[in-house]
Order: sequence, then structure tokens, then C-alpha cells
Amino acid sequence: MTRPEVAIVILTWNGVEYTRACLSSLYEHTPVGAGVRVILVDNGSTDGTLPFLRRLDWIELIENGRNLGFSRGANVGIAASPAHSDILLLNNDVLIPQDGWLEEIQRVAYSAADVGIVGCRLILPDGRFLHAGTYMPLDSFWGQQIGSLEKDVGQYAADRDVQGVVGACMYIKRAVLDAIGPLDETFFSYFEDTDYCLRAADAGFRTVCAGAVTLVHHENTSTRVNRTDLARFFRRSQRAFRRRWESRLKARYETAVLFQSEVGTLSGYALSSRELLLQLDALGVEVHLAYIYGTDWMDTQRDDPRIAAMRQRPKDLDLPQVVYAPGELFCKNSGRYRIGYTMLEVDGVPQEWVRLCNEMDEVWVPSSFNAETFRASGVTSPIHVMGLGVNPDYFNPRVRGFRSTSRYTFLSVLEWGERKSPGTLLRAYFQAFGRSDDVLLLLKLTNRDPGVDVGAEVRALGLPDDGPPVALLYNRDLPAHQMGSLYRSADCFVLPTRGEGWGMPILEAMACGLPVIATGWSAHTDFFTAATGYPIAYRLVPARAKCPYYRGFRWADPDVDHLAEQMRAVYEHQEEARQMGARAAREVLAHWTWRQAAQRIKARLLQIDRVRG
Repeated sequence: MTRPEVAIVILTWNGVEYTRACLSSLYEHTPVGAGVRVILVDNGSTDGTLPFLRRLDWIELIENGRNLGFSRGANVGIAASPAHSDILLLNNDVLIPQDGWLEEIQRVAYSAADVGIVGCRLILPDGRFLHAGTYMPLDSFWGQQIGSLEKDVGQYAADRDVQGVVGACMYIKRAVLDAIGPLDETFFSYFEDTDYCLRAADAGFRTVCAGAVTLVHHENTSTRVNRTDLARFFRRSQRAFRRRWESRLKARYETAVLFQSEVGTLSGYALSSRELLLQLDALGVEVHLAYIYGTDWMDTQRDDPRIAAMRQRPKDLDLPQVVYAPGELFCKNSGRYRIGYTMLEVDGVPQEWVRLCNEMDEVWVPSSFNAETFRASGVTSPIHVMGLGVNPDYFNPRVRGFRSTSRYTFLSVLEWGERKSPGTLLRAYFQAFGRSDDVLLLLKLTNRDPGVDVGAEVRALGLPDDGPPVALLYNRDLPAHQMGSLYRSADCFVLPTRGEGWGMPILEAMACGLPVIATGWSAHTDFFTAATGYPIAYRLVPARAKCPYYRGFRWADPDVDHLAEQMRAVYEHQEEARQMGARAAREVLAHWTWRQAAQRIKARLLQIDRVRG
């Protein structure tokens, strides 16, 4: 494309060393002069900033003589820009470490006519992640930066629509300026960027975060070096923002649901609940959250203000009520329209589950496998398949891995126990490979049962002493945003599971582009097939496990010989396996995200609303 002209507007108010570093990096990595002009607007600096700026012949300097605030000062620079050029607002405490950053932001800006504002990934000087867009919680009205303070492993690498971006790096197309004008000077500083993005949205323009651009932001430098009262400016702008936007932001909700589950623990139901609820909120579903166990105040994982806002809403039993939990907990559903949402890993469900399912107005399950087993067990309530998903910001092939070896690495993420069949995996691995093979089996292993001695159970397998190496991550809980990095540190994912209610690690590994070897039976076969992975042959046998839900039902017995053959084949045909992994990632990221899962739920809730009147 023909690159449009752009004026980069940088506001300064003391902090000369930051400005010096910013401009040095800007000049090194930006085609200044080739349709790119740089306008410095100084808000009354007294620390040597002005003498430094006056010596630069490649910038245009405007001296305000006093502090006009961020919005008004930036508007001075916008007004001084050519009437046809785009604007890029850039903080003077930002460092630019990459060539082509501006060209990439402009590519995103002109990727569609309705893209109006573009921001980018921002990290802190110490390498921690800072920003991949913003959102405004409706309880506190304390704006949040997406991804803030996570370890940077290359997450949020795709271009994404967001509610807002920070003014530290904000590209504004001229069409937006023509439609809504410059920043609102009601905001001396703070909230002006979110306000501008929302005004642009009202005019039909999207705000996008460019995932391929990463800049370094020191953050809040002006208030720090000038020793200003940040809280006073913040509170004043917050009040103005709330008066303007509160009722309008709340009006975006199209439907509502009372959702009851775990959220603040590390269980599978809790982790998937959190992802679903955040996506439902983003899609305009007002979630009223109740916990399955105890009270709201037992939750210690209050890391997201959106979840906190859901928890504080009234438990309105007139709303459709979803209980997302094992089936025996459907008894907790007291709504006027009752929905039970659950899953099970074997080929049937207990009669108590059947009885409670049939007391629901409808039942949701994540897979066609579960729909079939529930119907076959006697569930007569309407059953809807509501698949789960993966977070593409954390699980994709661009996430960085941290390899500790050049060996071809097989990874498994599993709990020690009969259902995940770790003994089958170890026997197959030792059967497929010997000491001379350049391989490693990495087990991220969880064992929460103090009565189980994993070492003793491994020794009882009788594995040879001179076999291939095994590495163990034992009872190590990784933050969700770092799990993708673990997958990307391996070459192949393997899980000889006996049964899955969904199969989240399988889906996550596929999203990260790993070839996957897994049992060809149960819920994950909705997305894991011979076209997207390497299924293991099996036979159905009576389920043997402590869990009472499984008694009287069957699950898979993975074939050890076939698993060993699949592992050996992947090792000997690594390029073919890489292509399989890439194909699987494309399939998962196109069809199996949390966003899509939430869209299905929202569509069903709207149908229920229409039927109920």
C-alpha cells in the first residue's frame, strides 16, 4: 500500500533523559522525513529539555510555556499537523526497539476501512508485559491494561479488536479526526484515551491492537519526575468519564444470566468458567455470578475486576440459571429456568445425574460424545452441545518457548492416576526409544493425593535402567498465560488418556502448533481426528478408578504398542509431524476459541429470552 503521511506528536514536560532516549530510538527505527514528521510539544519544561530539543533539526518544536495537561497539549500538536495527515500520539518515555514498527501499525490501520485507531503491545523496561489494549470495568471505572505484569512470552501476538488503547502509542487515522475531532480537553490527563476510543466506536470506527509491534514504556514518567498529585488528576478525570459513559456502557448488555460455578480455584470447571465469563461479558451478556461452594467471599483469586463485578450483582432467580459443575450439583439450581452444564469421561452417567438432568429445563454438554452418552443413559431433557475453547492470545504458534535441550521432546500434561494412564505412556516411551535416541519425555505431573507414592508406582512398572531420559515438573502450577510457553518448548504432545470430558491440554497443545498423539476416543474427538493429529488405537474396558462417577461404565484402554509406533513415527518423520501440528493450530484457532464458545452460549440465551417473552 502507499503509506499515508503521519505526524508523530510527542508531549514533553521535563524528563529530558527519557525524551533523549525516546527520540534516539525513534530516529534509529523510523523513516523520519519520508512522509513522517515529528512534532514535539513542550508543556513548560525547566530541566534542560528545551535546550536539547532546540538543537534538533529533524523535529518541529512547539513551546507552550506552561503545563496545559495531556489532552490540551496533544491537541496543540494535532492542530499544527498537516490537515491531511494521520496522527500518532507517542509518549516521551517510550523506547522503540524494532525496525518497521510504524509501517506495521499503518498496515493494521489500513487493513480495513472501519479501523480507526491502532495501538500496540507495550512492555516495561524490566521485560514484564504491560499492555495489549484496555478495558473499563463498570464497577470501579478504573481502567485496566490487558496482560499487565504478565511474563512476556510473546502473548497477544495477533491483531485484535479492543475497547481501547493507551495514549502512550495511539495511531489515529485522519478519517477519525475528521469525524469526531481531537481529544476532549475535559480530561486534563487520564481517561482521555479511553474516551477517544469510545467516541470513535460511536462513529463506527474500530480500535485495534497491533500484535506484531512491541514498544517499551516506562509509564507515568511525567507525574513521577514532576512530583505531581497523580491521584487528584486521576479522580477528577474519572468522575468526568463516569458521568459521560456509565449509563451508555451498561446499556450494551443484550441479555443476562445467573451463572453458578467455581471460579477462584485451579479446577477445570473453575479455569474454563473464568474464560467463558470474560468472553460473555465482552459479547454483551450481563453475568451474575454465584459460587457452587461456600460464599462469594471465599474466593481469594480476585485478579480480574470484571469477575468481581459479576460476583457483586444480585442473584436474580428470574434469570436463566446455569449450574456449571459435576451433575450431582445440579440440585443447587433454583432458578425459574434451570440449565445444567456438565461433562463426564466414560460411556455413561450415574442414575442420580440422570434424575437431576431430567429436572432441568435443558442440559448443556461440551461435546457430541457427552450428548450421546447422556441420552443413552436416559436423559430426556433437551441437550445442547456447548463446546469449550482455547485462549488464542496465550495459545498459538507464535508464543515463545524456552527449550533446555536440543533433544526431540515429547510433552505430557497430566494428573497422576488411572484415567490419564501415565503407566501406559512410560511403557510405550521406553518401548519406542533407547538410550541412544536423541529424545526426552517431559512430564508436567500433578499429584494431589498424599496417599499415592508416584515413585513407587513408577518403580513397579519395571522400566529398564538404561532407557531414554525422562524429565519431571512435579506439582508445579504455572500461570495460565505461561502454559503456552511450556507447549512451545516441546516438539510433540502425547496423552494416552482413558477418557476426557473435554480434553483441554490436547486442545491447547494443538493451538500451539504441536503434533498431538492421543487416544482416539471420548470428548476430544470433536476436534482431534486423524486429520489433525495421531489417534491411538484402543479397546473399551470397565473403568477402574476411585471416582464413584465411573462405576459400572467403560472407558478406553490405549494400545501400548500402537502408542509406541506413533511416537516413533513422529520422531522419524519430524517435518511431516510439524506440518500436522501447523494444520491442527489453524483448525483450532479458526473454530475452537473461547470467543466462539461464548457466542454459542449467548445465541442460546437470546433464544431462551424470546421463548420466555
